[in-house]
Amino acid sequence: MAKKRKLTPLKDLPGLFDGFPESPYLGASIDFTSGNSEPKFPQKAKSTTDIQPMKPAPRQFNLKFISLGSGSSGNCAYIGDNEGGILIDAGVDNNIVVKELAQNGIKMDMVKAICITHDHGDHIRFAYSIVRRYRHIGIYCTPRTLNGIMRRHNISRRFKDYHRPIYQENPFSIDNFKITAFEVSHDGTENMGFFIEIGNHRFAIATDLGCITPRVDFYMRQAQYIMIESNYDKEMLITGKYAEYLKARILADKGHLDNEVTARYIAEIYSPKLTHVFLCHLSNDNNTPNIALSTVSKPLFDRGIKIGDGTESAISNDADIQIATLPRHESSILYILRAK
Repeated sequence: MAKKRKLTPLKDLPGLFDGFPESPYLGASIDFTSGNSEPKFPQKAKSTTDIQPMKPAPRQFNLKFISLGSGSSGNCAYIGDNEGGILIDAGVDNNIVVKELAQNGIKMDMVKAICITHDHGDHIRFAYSIVRRYRHIGIYCTPRTLNGIMRRHNISRRFKDYHRPIYQENPFSIDNFKITAFEVSHDGTENMGFFIEIGNHRFAIATDLGCITPRVDFYMRQAQYIMIESNYDKEMLITGKYAEYLKARILADKGHLDNEVTARYIAEIYSPKLTHVFLCHLSNDNNTPNIALSTVSKPLFDRGIKIGDGTESAISNDADIQIATLPRHESSILYILRAK
C-alpha cells in the first residue's frame, strides 16, 4: 500500500508576493566558455540619491531684427523671437509699421512693447497712434523722458495711460526679454540706449549720441549685435549748407556721431563674438550709405577681417562680421541673427 503523502498546512505555504530565501549565488552568472567556473556577481546599482538629474538643454532660437526707418525722418526697429518682440522707438507712420511687419510674418499681437530712447519727435511721433489701436502694447521709458514727451509735443494726455516706468541701469522684463536702459550723451530730456538679453543673444542699441561714454562702452562690449549711430561725414558737414549753430549742435558731445568716431570704436572693440553691426541714423545731407559703410569697414578690412553685408549670400556668410547701413526712408531686410 502506497505511503500517504504528508500535506503542508495552508498557512505555511508561501504567498504570491512573498520573497524567496537569499542565495549567495542569486543574480550571479558563470562564463562557461572561459573555463572559469567562478560566478560573476552584478555590480550593485547606484541609489537614486547618486543619480544626478539631467539639466534641460539651453533654449536655442534665432533672433529677428528689422529696421522700419532710421534717421531724422523717423526711427523704429523691431527685435523678436518666434513668440513675439518689441519695438525700439515709434517715429515711423503706424500704418507702415503694421504693413511692413505683416509682410515679414509678424502680427501686431506679437508686439509686446515700445521702448523709447528719448523724447525727440523722430522717435516718438507715432507711439500713441500705435498703442491706441493696439491696447495691449505698453510704452516703456523713464519718467523724465515721459515728462519731456508731454512737454515738447502736442499729444493726448492719455499717452500716460500706456506708460510703464523704467530706470537707468535697472533691468526689466518684457516676456522673454531682459532689458537694461543705459544713459547716452544726447540733447534730449533723458536719453537711453538699450541692452537686450534673450537666451544666448545680446543686442546693444544706441541710436543718437555725440560721444562714446563709459556706460555705452560697457554694454557695447558685451553684445554680439550692435545698432549704433553713424550720422555724418565730418568734411561734408563742415562744408555743407547747414547753419553754423546747427553744425555746432551736431558736432557737440551731446550731438551725433561722426563716421570716423564710429569706425575707430568698432575697430577697438571688435572680437569674434561681435557678428553684426547696424549703422543707424545716417544724415540725409551730410552722409551717404556708401561713405558710412566704407569708413566703418576700412579699419577692420586693414586688419584682414572679412566683412559681409548681412544678406546671407555665400560670400557674406563666410565673413567674420556683418556690417550694414539701415535705410532712412524704408524698411531693411529681415535679419536672422544666430548666436554662436
